[in-house]
This record gives sequence, structure tokens and C-alpha cells, in this order.
Amino acid sequence: MANELYTRTNQKLYFAGLALDAWRAADAAQALNARTQIQAAREGALFHLYGAVLGLGHEIAGYYRLPQAAAPQVEQLLTREVLDAAPSPELAELVDLAQDRQSWLGQLLAAYRQLFEPPREAKKAKVDPALALITAVDVGGQAEESELALDSLVDWQQQIKALAARFREGMSEW
Repeated sequence: MANELYTRTNQKLYFAGLALDAWRAADAAQALNARTQIQAAREGALFHLYGAVLGLGHEIAGYYRLPQAAAPQVEQLLTREVLDAAPSPELAELVDLAQDRQSWLGQLLAAYRQLFEPPREAKKAKVDPALALITAVDVGGQAEESELALDSLVDWQQQIKALAARFREGMSEW
């Protein structure tokens, strides 16, 4: 039972839940390093949510005995080529969600890719030499607009859980 494909998906969803709990705790504690703890929890949750989607893809690919059943990345599994080679309703739904940038899965995949982007300094307008060299900077702990909100990741976790339950029900053999 421990080697069943669904166990990996469940494990990743559980780990994502732990990271989300750590995020809530760091937010509530208001510690000096709360922003750092929140960022670590955000990245951990995103990593595990991506892994849960990959695990769900592996479940589908394993059930239908697809050659891509061991794909190491979601992007290698959720493609039109894989779907055309072995159509299934579950895979079709995931491919559609993954390719729609506005869907929760499209946003999750984009956020996951951003984890591997190098930090970029915000572009600044050319400075007028007549202006003062020292400027005031806000260090009030406000989150950047590009950072994901806790509610988004919680929603993604619930979406994956709902899909997994629905797909498993449809793929179960009687």
C-alpha cells in the first residue's frame, strides 16, 4: 500500500498543509524574522503543491499505463502531445487547466517557475543629479505585490484535493 501512486499525492498535500500551518503561525507570532519565516513557508508550500500536482499526474498516467508515467516534471506530463497519444478525461482536464494561465493550475505552475528565477532589481528611472543622494525607504514589512497570498495557496491545495478525489472516484475499478 505504501507504494501506491496515490500515497505520494497525499503525502505532498499533507506536507503543503504543514507549510501553510507554519505560514499562519509565523504571521500570527509577529516575530522579528516573520517575513523570512513566511517566505520559507510560502516556498515550501508551493514546492509541495507542485509535487502534489505531479503526483496526481503520475496517478493518471499509471492508471492509463502511459509511457510518461515517470515524468519528473508536471510540464513534461501535462502536454497536448501526451494527451493526443493517450486521451483520458482526467488528463485532458489537467492539460486544459495547466495551459490556461488564468486558471489556478496555470498560476501555480507560473509561481513554481518563478522560484527558480534570479532576483531582479526593480527598474528605476534615471536619477537627476540635482536630487538628494539619500532617499527615504519604507522598511515597514509590507509584502511585495508579486508575493503570493496565503489564501491563494490554500485554495490551490483545496483544488488539488477536490480533483484527486473526483479523479480517483472515476478511475477506480469495481
